[in-house]
Amino acid sequence: MRIISGEFKGRRITAPKKLPVRPTTDMAKEALFNILNNQFYFDDISVLDLFAGTGNISYEFASRGTKQITCVDQDFGCIKFINETAESFEMSIQTIKSDVFKFLAASKQQATIIFADPPYEFSVEEFSKIPELVFENNLLEDEGVLIVEHSKHTDISNLKNYSYSKSYGGNMFSFFEHKITDEEE
Repeated sequence: MRIISGEFKGRRITAPKKLPVRPTTDMAKEALFNILNNQFYFDDISVLDLFAGTGNISYEFASRGTKQITCVDQDFGCIKFINETAESFEMSIQTIKSDVFKFLAASKQQATIIFADPPYEFSVEEFSKIPELVFENNLLEDEGVLIVEHSKHTDISNLKNYSYSKSYGGNMFSFFEHKITDEEE
């Protein structure tokens, strides 16, 4: 994997083969960041990277100037790799070793962008817990976005707060945002 843009553009990162991960492809990552680049100033936001794996998405945010990044993953090897990589690049990335669902249920930490890349084998019910917990616990800032990466064969467009999806090869990014209800208008 490589960093697409920013201070560390072009730098390659090689994760150990033994990590239980499926990093976002460079093509999909570049397309995602093109969308986000039109919505956010990266140095003004905070990011929560769920099911962080190798930290691929977090390194991209850090390279583009994001200072507040938290990675959550339950695998010790992934957390160790993220910590070592972030230290070698002098990136300010906080890591939390935790089951993501337990973290979301207990956390009060808000973020502008919450990125979740759970296992593609998740059922729709398992995927649905992510936006459910994020919005129930008010973890997304008002103008923020939750992005869930999943297979194009998984349809989560009927979940609450769903906004839209973008497809890149076999990857899908589904975007979730605060919806204004009739009572709030």
